[in-house]
Formats: sequence, C-alpha cells, structure tokens
Amino acid sequence: MTVSVDKAVIARITKAGQHFELLVDPKRAIEVKTGKTVPIEELLAAPEVFEDAHKGTKASPATLNKLFGTNDLAKIAVMIIKNGEVQLTTEQRRAMVVEHTKAVAAIISKQGVDPRSGAPHPADRVLRAMEQAKVRIDMERPVEQQVEAVLKAITPIIPIKFERATLAVKIPAEFAPRVAGVIRNFGSPSKEEWGSDGSYMTTLELPAGLQTELYDKLNALTRGSAQIKLIKREGI
Repeated sequence: MTVSVDKAVIARITKAGQHFELLVDPKRAIEVKTGKTVPIEELLAAPEVFEDAHKGTKASPATLNKLFGTNDLAKIAVMIIKNGEVQLTTEQRRAMVVEHTKAVAAIISKQGVDPRSGAPHPADRVLRAMEQAKVRIDMERPVEQQVEAVLKAITPIIPIKFERATLAVKIPAEFAPRVAGVIRNFGSPSKEEWGSDGSYMTTLELPAGLQTELYDKLNALTRGSAQIKLIKREGI
C-alpha cells in the first residue's frame, strides 16, 4: 500500500528548538497514536524526516541521531507521531471521532447485555445513549481504554452488565472442518475434541452479547444441526 502525497497530512514535533515533520496517512497516523503497529510503507507518503515538509528541507542524519537517538526511520516516525501533533483537517478529525465512537458502541453491544432481559443492546441503542449522555470520545486513545468510562456514563440511561457465557458445542462431522474455524472467531475454545465419527466438540467462552449471533451463525452453517448448550453465564 502506497500513501498518496496528495492525501497525506503533516505530523510534526519540536525538539531542542528544531522542527521535524513527516508526511503521513492521517488514519494510520492516528492508529499509531493509539498504540497500534503500522507498517512504515502504509504510514509515510515520503520516506524522509523533514525540517520543513512544504519546502522539502530534509533533516540531517546527524541531527536525527543526536535528538532521537537513532537514524531508524520507523522508530523516529513513531516518536514524532506519538509525542507530536498530527495536523488533521476539521473534517478528518470529525470523521475519525465518529469512527471511534462507533467502535466503542460496538464493543459495548457485543460484550454487554441488558440485565433485565439478558439480551444485548443493539449498537444503535448504545450510540443514542452515548449521545444523550454527551459522551466525548478521544480518537487518540485506544477505544478499549474508553469503554469503562462510557459504561459509567450511559448505565443510568440504559442498564448494561458485562457478562461472559460458557457454551458446550458439538458440530456434526459433515460441517466440522469449516465450522471449527468460525467458532474460534467468536471466543476462546477449550477442550477441543474430534469424535470417532468426525464430529467436533468444544467448550467455548465468549462475551454474552455474542451468544445470539453465534447461535444464528452455527445453525445457518449446519442447517440447524449444531448442538449448543449453555454451561454458565457470569458477570465480569
């Protein structure tokens, strides 16, 4: 993946009175800020550290080594982005906040349930509660780190409890090879066994909010022949 110079924005930092700039993909740069590892070729539009990106003035290797302690471009890029400023447009910033907000709502929808019914809250309902509670999401922090604060803000509006369910699953032989991989995408299987008839059996732990989705998926893939039993369900 090549980053377009036309769509790149500037990430900059000042160290010891000197300016350093990069031309970066805006979305990937924010991912770096949140702690994700991004391949350098998907991050930079130009493989250079500039003193002035608009003028194309490059920082000298000696200066970079002195102030960053390395000449490794990937390491320097991460330091500049994490500790400096990514100059997003207003529209880019708004779009990323919306994306992060939806990501938080999706996590809550999948992992949380309504304690009155045991059913998950749809993501749209969570989003409406977040709006009503005037929740503000920080796009420069990992979404996972913001879930707890969001839960605290919206619980007075829609009661939510985080629970995990443990299920016993048995898949008939004719569907087992394909369905076993699907099951692993939902949670953490344990005690995986293959029966003498080729059937697949496992105990699976997953967020309680994903139970219905798992049931529907397995029944669709096995034409309703999957055997699923709830062993326990407990809060976390």
